[in-house]
Parts: sequence; structure tokens; C-alpha cells
Amino acid sequence: MQNNDLEEIGANFGSAIVRFIQYVELELGRSPNTAKAYRKDLDNLFLFVQERGCQELQDIGIVELRGWLASQRVAGLSSATIARRATSIRMFFAWATHTKLISEDPASALVIPKVSKKLPHILQQSQAENVMERAALRADDDSPTHIRDQAMLELLYATGIRVGELVGLDIHDLDPSRRTIRVLGKGSKERVVPYGAIAEKTVETYLAISRPALANDSSGAALFLGQRGKRIDQRVVRTMVHEVLSSLEGVPDLGPHGLRHSAATHLIEGGADIRAVQEILGHSSLATTQLYTHVSMDRLRAVFEQAHPRA
Repeated sequence: MQNNDLEEIGANFGSAIVRFIQYVELELGRSPNTAKAYRKDLDNLFLFVQERGCQELQDIGIVELRGWLASQRVAGLSSATIARRATSIRMFFAWATHTKLISEDPASALVIPKVSKKLPHILQQSQAENVMERAALRADDDSPTHIRDQAMLELLYATGIRVGELVGLDIHDLDPSRRTIRVLGKGSKERVVPYGAIAEKTVETYLAISRPALANDSSGAALFLGQRGKRIDQRVVRTMVHEVLSSLEGVPDLGPHGLRHSAATHLIEGGADIRAVQEILGHSSLATTQLYTHVSMDRLRAVFEQAHPRA
């Protein structure tokens, strides 16, 4: 949080946020992006309660928290966003109670809105093939960035890793002899993920031709580099994925997470064990992975209803 933000929401609230974010990052091992989201949610809440006369944590009660939730709905935020913010607030006040900053937890009675889980948008297997073919055509011009882009697309689809995990890869995370990568996932949990022969070939080409052309003294051990030689930024990867997919007619305009969803669904459609897919994706709960079985079943049902004479 910037200093002017701390001043805007008041010293009492600001110091509590700083301590909480340190707890989230250092003790819980949450990622910087997760900590940033918590910080934003708390800033939003404390600005709201300050306008209603609350100057210290103990001034905040369930009435103020419910009023804040209602203001989120009026602002037109989605149920998923409101639920995430409410979860952040409950986590903060539970921590504040445990650390004796307040004597009672006002958020314990806060009801988090239920969010209906929507099935993710994915590529059909033929569409995924078209995407990879388009990336290969772009790479034929021998541009270092286009060769890099092909390798990143193939690796994203081959492994189902998150874009943050992709950009965090170092060269030594690759094990070419076993065709695996070591990934640092959410909560700083490591896992080893296999990749196929096509991804292996594109990554080898990138390492042999493209990375040396992009590298400089600031590159370090980063696997994928941007045009200035530093570790590539997530925004660059997202923009590239959107550009490639949007260039193909009839292909949904998905981001890197859409490739992750597609990879998981195609694995299950190909007969992969769901627990193996859970391990590959780095899901802590099997219920999260089971979402992809619903995607596969919905597509199977659609094919059946279209093809069977008595459907």
C-alpha cells in the first residue's frame, strides 16, 4: 500500500493492514497478487466505514459490515467479487481477534454470498490444434519473440500451468531428460508437471535460437524473456494469447487461463485419471478438478443429443 493510501484511510487502519499483509505473505505464504487483492479489499472497506464515523477497528460492527456488502451490490459488482471481498474481510477480522487488536470478531456473523459455479469456456481439441498451428506459422518468420510465443503457448497447453507459474520458470526448472518442469504454485507449493514431445521441440528451439537473442546482463536464470531481456511480464503473455486466438475465426477469445481449462478438459476427455489431473494442475481440492468432468459430460451430452435418433 502506498503512503498516501495509508494517510487516506487513517493511521489506525493503515497500520493494521500493514501487519495483516505481512502475516498473509510471510506466515501464510500467499502470493504478492493475493496480498494485493486483500489490501485492495480492506482499503475499500475502511474508506466506507470511515465515512460512517468509524475511526478504530473496535468501532466496526456487523451493521457497518453488512452496509458495506450492500454497497458492493449497489455498485454492480458480481456475486463472485463480493464473495471474494467478504472472505478477505472475514479473514482479516479473525486475524485481528486472534492478535488481540479487537476483543470480538464482528465479521463472524457476516454471510458470504453464494456463487453459482459456471463452467469455464474452453477450446475444442480441433480449435487448440488450430491455435498451435497459427503460433507455428508466426514462428516461421524466425522472429525471436514469435519463436518464444510459440514455446509459451505449447507449454501452457501441454502442462495446464497458470500464467504466473509460466513466467516464474527458470531454466533449471526444466528437466529435458524426463520432459518435466518444476513449478512453484499457489502457497509456494512445488509440483512437477510433465510435457509432451511437441512442447519439448518448441522449447528447445526457443532456448537454442530465441533466448540467446533476447538475453542480456539482466536476464538471470529466467526461462522466458521479454524484448528488453528481463523476465517476461504476465501482461505480455496474456496479450499474446489473446492476439493469437482472436486471429482465428470461430475460436473463442480466451486468455492463458482458458488454455489451462482446455488442457484439463482434454486430459479428462482422453481418459486421464482425475487425481492425476488434480496433481498436474496443483489443485488443493479434488472438487475443483471435478469441474472439468462436468465440462466433458456437457459436451458429451450435446454430441449425443445432436447425433442420436432418439435423443
